[in-house]
Amino acid sequence: GNTTDYKAGPFEQYVHMIEMSAAGGLSEEFDRIDELNRRIAAGDSPYGQQAPVVLHVVKPEYPLPLDPDLYLGRIDSGTLIAMGYADARAYLKRRTEQGVGFLPEVTQMKSSAPGISFRETMDGWFALGETDPEAGAKQGKAAGTELAMHASINIRDLDAFIANPGHQGEIIGIVDFPPLGTGIPATHGVFNLFSPAGEPDTKYMVYELGFEHGGEDYYLAGRKVVRDDPGLDMLKDTTTLFTVLHRGTDKSGEIVGAGVLTLGIEQLARLVPTMKATNAASTADAAKTLYKFGRFFLGELWSTYGRLAGDD
Repeated sequence: GNTTDYKAGPFEQYVHMIEMSAAGGLSEEFDRIDELNRRIAAGDSPYGQQAPVVLHVVKPEYPLPLDPDLYLGRIDSGTLIAMGYADARAYLKRRTEQGVGFLPEVTQMKSSAPGISFRETMDGWFALGETDPEAGAKQGKAAGTELAMHASINIRDLDAFIANPGHQGEIIGIVDFPPLGTGIPATHGVFNLFSPAGEPDTKYMVYELGFEHGGEDYYLAGRKVVRDDPGLDMLKDTTTLFTVLHRGTDKSGEIVGAGVLTLGIEQLARLVPTMKATNAASTADAAKTLYKFGRFFLGELWSTYGRLAGDD
């Protein structure tokens, strides 16, 4: 990590020392290569190069989760690899032949405000050749074909997320669909919440992942329809993802498959320990952040569970 944040506490201080050491070591290598380029430009080529070395830096937009998040199951190795894959694809797509300068600033990342992160796996019956999710689920069940989406969600700034009408966060993930392959990392994605026009008691929870298979682009677009009705029927809404598969890099492409993914009891139990407040200043602030997200998203369902738990 390389940000302007400097946090208190022994663990954070330990992490800062590691990060400064690593970033400092990399900056030292930049200086050595920059000096080599100056020698090459002057006609000296100690290692045989005739052209200067070009620097390209692949980095995350925000610092990666720390080791305890991996050890505690808040993130897994597959998700970290998928994050690196997406970051590399994004950089290679926009890179220039000139590369970037040999400066410490090229490793700098953005700082996060208090936010939320969680992981969830949704799977279900899915079929190619269908355009309607429910019809695709029936055909997929008959054929025995399932699709799984392993998604990691990051909301970097919860207050901004709530204030923005589009309520957009970040998503990275992996797709398992045997007809195309398993362990396919996403190249890009969309996660957001919004209420359709004229339906204030309804929220759409959107999960979309773009990926590549066999040299062809695909775009998996899923949507949960969450209605703020009295009672606990919202639980089914928040665990059912109506999904279609497009050919191409976005939803404008031809639909080539469809199905219904669900978040089962086992997956729900795995989700809970992964949900955490990020970049909170204290344990109390982390609890407030989680509570604020629950109130905003779950609405009546949160209130109902709160009453059952004795929350006033």
